[in-house]
Amino acid sequence: MQHADSWSPIAAAVGERYPVRVLDFSTWTFEERVREIRAASGPESVVVGYSMGGRLALHAALRSSFAGLVVVGASAGIEDADERRRRREADSELADWIERHSIEEVVDRWERNPVFASQSPALVEAQRPGRLDHDPAALARLLRSAGQGARGPIWDRLGSLPMPVLALAGQHDSTYWTAARRIASLVPHSRALAIAGAGHAAHLEEPAAVGDAIMAFIGEFWGL
Repeated sequence: MQHADSWSPIAAAVGERYPVRVLDFSTWTFEERVREIRAASGPESVVVGYSMGGRLALHAALRSSFAGLVVVGASAGIEDADERRRRREADSELADWIERHSIEEVVDRWERNPVFASQSPALVEAQRPGRLDHDPAALARLLRSAGQGARGPIWDRLGSLPMPVLALAGQHDSTYWTAARRIASLVPHSRALAIAGAGHAAHLEEPAAVGDAIMAFIGEFWGL
């Protein structure tokens, strides 16, 4: 529900020191998007992804050689089979609903999601034009393919990641802060960091803090 320009403040800050590329996906399935990440990145890339983008990045990192990985508000999947099935069924029902409604109705429902309650009205308003610039049918296709219930968990594979990983989560995003700490406990060269004052979309709510964390991460592991 966002475009690459949602990363503009952080990209501008990091871009003062390092080359930066923000990726606007052109595909609408999980595997296609993993391929897009791999095609846009290389062995010298530090790949950064938020929420679904973080899960995509974790999967891409298991198949590619990156210099580093930063995930924001991301998980490695739902382990319990029954919980994953219920999530898949709920996502399927939501995808059906999305296909039957206008993008304005879809965005209105999306913005009422409790996970975004910590965002200010001004921040929600600023994101709305990008959200409205989507096709409901494409969003429904992505949800069926890439929703958390649609993919198996990869927690047991994180220990094989050779690159340094920074797992970020908003201080008030308890579910994903737990996930961030678990990611950090499983990846050999990794750390978790809570972004003070932020909820799920920490990169939008506290962009300066997230940008600083990314810069410090690069400097810590590569001395740049």
